[in-house]
Amino acid sequence: MNGPKIYCILPLFGGIPITQTAVSSFVVMVCLCVAGILLGRNLQKRPSRRQVLVEKGVSMLYGMVEDTMGKRNAYWTPYIGALFLSSICGSYIGMTGIFRSATADLSTTITWALMTSFLCWGCSIRANGFLGWLKGFTEPIVVMTPMNLVSEVAQPLSMAFRHFGNIAGGSVLTSLVYSALATLSALLLGLVGKSVIVSLVVLAIGILLLVNGLRAKKMARKIFGIVFLATGLLALLGLSGVPYLEVGIPGILSLYFDVFSGGVQALVFSLLTMVYVGNACPPPEEA
Repeated sequence: MNGPKIYCILPLFGGIPITQTAVSSFVVMVCLCVAGILLGRNLQKRPSRRQVLVEKGVSMLYGMVEDTMGKRNAYWTPYIGALFLSSICGSYIGMTGIFRSATADLSTTITWALMTSFLCWGCSIRANGFLGWLKGFTEPIVVMTPMNLVSEVAQPLSMAFRHFGNIAGGSVLTSLVYSALATLSALLLGLVGKSVIVSLVVLAIGILLLVNGLRAKKMARKIFGIVFLATGLLALLGLSGVPYLEVGIPGILSLYFDVFSGGVQALVFSLLTMVYVGNACPPPEEA
């Protein structure tokens, strides 16, 4: 797996590279803006089904932010919602096969993590003053200062690498599975295709397994029946270069690596942002 390709370089400020990540992020941003305009217009007192679903989603988002950060920090909800949608859509856009996942680039996740750190620092300075913010780094100077500095550096790094590692790792594993299945397909067809008798036997086994699986309603027999049937049929036709095992199996793995993992990482990143920013914005009496 290679890094994002550079499509072109804009001749501004010494050259600004336009990469796959930049294009994917821009497409996600445009889609979210268009969706926001379409879903937020023509609001009525007697809501339609679309409006009910949108209001329910917004209410759930406000409830989650208030439960995590407190009602005093409910004004952070639009930012948290934009961060969550940008993350999950930035991960899912790689499933189109046209664009690259924006979150599979470390520059994207580390930018979001640094934004969280800057927000935490800004909230701490607003609540305690600049000298009060620096006080946490200087008292006691021997013990706390190194630990606090390490914590401030480790916080954005852990957030960025966790999100990036899961999405990029899933893409790498999926690519390896595709390559392994293509090699296995060629190997099986090459072995079975050496003899017409073997091809017919494999074809017959596939038909028997498939028929028996349909009668007994056994999913495993159906799957093995289809695999044996396809192997025998392709071997008889001499189509040894068809990577037939890539059909279906990678799709099942994609449900975890792309769909589940992308949603979980978006939720985790948003929750960590809420926790860190919420801790930096305590109630006035605690501040």
